[in-house]
Amino acid sequence: MIYDPETETRPVEEQYEIDKESYRRQVQYLFDNSVFYQKKLREAGFEDADAVGGLDDIAKLPFTEKDELRQTQASAPPFGEHLSCEPEDLLRVFSTSGTTGVPCYLGLTRKDIDIYATNVARGYSAAGFRKGQRLVVGFNAGPFVAGAVYYGFDQIGCTVIPVGTGNTERLVTAIQKLKATGISCTPSYGLYLIDWCQQHDIDTRSLGLTNMITAGEPGGGDPLIRERIETAFGCKVRESMGIGDISLSAWAEDDDGNGMHFMARGFVHVELIDPASGDPIPWEDGAEGELVYTALQRDAMPLLRFRSRDHVVVNMQPNPTGRTGPRIRCIGRTDDMLIVRGVNLFPSAIRSILNEFTPDVSGMLQVRPKERGVLQTPPLPIVVELGEDFSGSADELKGRLKDEIRSRLLVTADIQLVPYGTVPRETYKSKLIDYSDAETVEAGAA
Repeated sequence: MIYDPETETRPVEEQYEIDKESYRRQVQYLFDNSVFYQKKLREAGFEDADAVGGLDDIAKLPFTEKDELRQTQASAPPFGEHLSCEPEDLLRVFSTSGTTGVPCYLGLTRKDIDIYATNVARGYSAAGFRKGQRLVVGFNAGPFVAGAVYYGFDQIGCTVIPVGTGNTERLVTAIQKLKATGISCTPSYGLYLIDWCQQHDIDTRSLGLTNMITAGEPGGGDPLIRERIETAFGCKVRESMGIGDISLSAWAEDDDGNGMHFMARGFVHVELIDPASGDPIPWEDGAEGELVYTALQRDAMPLLRFRSRDHVVVNMQPNPTGRTGPRIRCIGRTDDMLIVRGVNLFPSAIRSILNEFTPDVSGMLQVRPKERGVLQTPPLPIVVELGEDFSGSADELKGRLKDEIRSRLLVTADIQLVPYGTVPRETYKSKLIDYSDAETVEAGAA
């Protein structure tokens, strides 16, 4: 099903022409209403909207970083100088988890909420959710922006059963008693749910799930994770990805299952850049880069060239569903990338290799660096969990894993095999890099 056929199947060139006009209006809106962007753009040499130019010139503008948003909210609390509407026009105020100690607030007007809801409705319809379908939601409704997913389910007309994180027994009971057939959660939670059901003697297929959409972290499109969940539950797994400051479900996967389409069409402009140089990268089949977003119709907190730190691979092959434009698969965050003797490495690349070693391995892993930071000295310590029924030679398996990682990723690894169930199953997001064994470098040390 295509929720918004006119937009989702529109030719890319036609959409770009529409976006040009939206972009000019949004830039003028920033100069009229955003103190933050008035200062930022003028400091960069752009005195007014005419000087900024059109969408063809967007690469000339400076990026916006998450730290800048934190700083402006610290200096002009509570919303910061990038608030571009009257505070009384805000209908919702969400917040980040505040991992740095101070949460970052995100305000939405009615129009902003409608945009988020439409993107979710487009994306989750593509993933197979339908009007009247009963589904459980494994994302908390507040205070975090992930809770805005409920607005999109309302647009589709689903029968939503809110559960959130932290009570798997309640979630499973809801599925059983209310005959829910859909679930929205992180891929980590999907894996956790398999083991939880096994521990409680519940046949996963008896739950009757038909479709799952994952979000919140990369992994739902990983063949190893997808196959394990689909085999366990007998359901179809599709992946979605958003970014709170821009929109939920900015990207979502449809029935074709070969990458996520851009569901925020018309509301957001997206670029692909080289994360190191910041230079634009053309949208070509097989291209890799970081996603950068620009709001086109935002009221409260519009962002211009916002760096996502999400690193993706592009699929430009035609989609039989009729949807147009590039598709992507997120392979990790640039923040999580390690450099091992000059080689860039994402933990997801290791997981893709493990896919070829099943059922000897479960697919669960953790990279446990010896040093804090991006630069790592080989061999890189990697904990790999054995498969549940593994009975072969651990030394032989370890050797094959090391050889394959060195051959394909050009990284020397120190593999530690651990029994099934050892690597923690998370009810929200998995931590693929664990620095708990890393040496602490004292201040002033070379």
